Amino acid sequence: MVEPRRCFEGERVAVRIEVSYDGGTGRVDPGVALGHGIRLDRLAVGPHRVELVMTAQRWGRWTLGTVDVDVYDLGGLARRTVRVDLGEIAVFPLPGHAGLTPVPVRLPQRLGEHTAAQRGEGVEVTGVHPYVRGERQRRIHWPATTRRGTLQVHQFAAERASDTVVLLDVLADVVDPVTGVSSLDETLRAAAGLVRAYLRTHDRVGVVSVGGATRWLQPGSGQGYFYRIVESVLEVRKDRAYRSEGLDRLPPPALPRGALVYVLTPLADQRILGILHQVRGRANPMVVVEIPAGEPVPEPGDTEDELALRLWRADRDAMRFALVEHGIAVVAHRPGRTLDLALAPLLRTRVHGGTR
Repeated sequence: MVEPRRCFEGERVAVRIEVSYDGGTGRVDPGVALGHGIRLDRLAVGPHRVELVMTAQRWGRWTLGTVDVDVYDLGGLARRTVRVDLGEIAVFPLPGHAGLTPVPVRLPQRLGEHTAAQRGEGVEVTGVHPYVRGERQRRIHWPATTRRGTLQVHQFAAERASDTVVLLDVLADVVDPVTGVSSLDETLRAAAGLVRAYLRTHDRVGVVSVGGATRWLQPGSGQGYFYRIVESVLEVRKDRAYRSEGLDRLPPPALPRGALVYVLTPLADQRILGILHQVRGRANPMVVVEIPAGEPVPEPGDTEDELALRLWRADRDAMRFALVEHGIAVVAHRPGRTLDLALAPLLRTRVHGGTR
């Protein structure tokens, strides 16, 4: 028995194996072979049971491993072995902290919690206008009415919901040579934080992962949808297997018209530029969230290595500049920091889309 089969990073998984046999027994000796990403914390052995407590260390789908249970007779001369396959578990990433939800210039005609530029039945006052027959009298703005000599009423902004798509660049997993931080780990943790923030404001959120087989899930809403979104991309990491042999075109239903697209990428693979071109060609407002991949570490005193590092930095700066010149917002997310620090500049203005 394995409980639970779904958990978050750092949570414990309990395994209980019942052993039954005829006659007497001397001892039960289990041999545990752990899968990748799993740590054994405790092992308890009894006459008829074996109990293990494990910790799932990283997100993904992980094989727990196997347990070979050796059962000896009273004299210790005869032995029987039973192999127990523990199966696999789904480990969800710990969502990064995110509370800000920037919105595009144009919002769909659907009731929500974001203030739109259009006039409507919201709660945010945007000005006053002359009274029109049928409007509520309690909305009369008396100071403006006194100054102008005619009835003036409050003008409110409409409140709309947005469609948001989180596009994950899983073309490569780049590990920082200094800190050992994985770009793939940080990408999904930041994505989980974004998804949870927008779902809390009752927006519709979808996900697309590019790299190997393109996986996508149409935008939906509701707190339960968070687990559907995260589980749809867990196949990116199955044990330590990693595939990025192909790259398909983005399916049209994956990017609804006008949806705000967050592209989480370390900008380490040039193929992601083709994906950005596809998104911009559909006129979707887009934000590129750069996940730091770390810098190469030159040998001390090696002038050629230092020159190569300068060229590497210049190439990345040129890539960012090209994206900004095409009207694409680029923000940098630092591991260990809240995602709100990266998204805060986007609140100064609405995110604009491209042109068809």
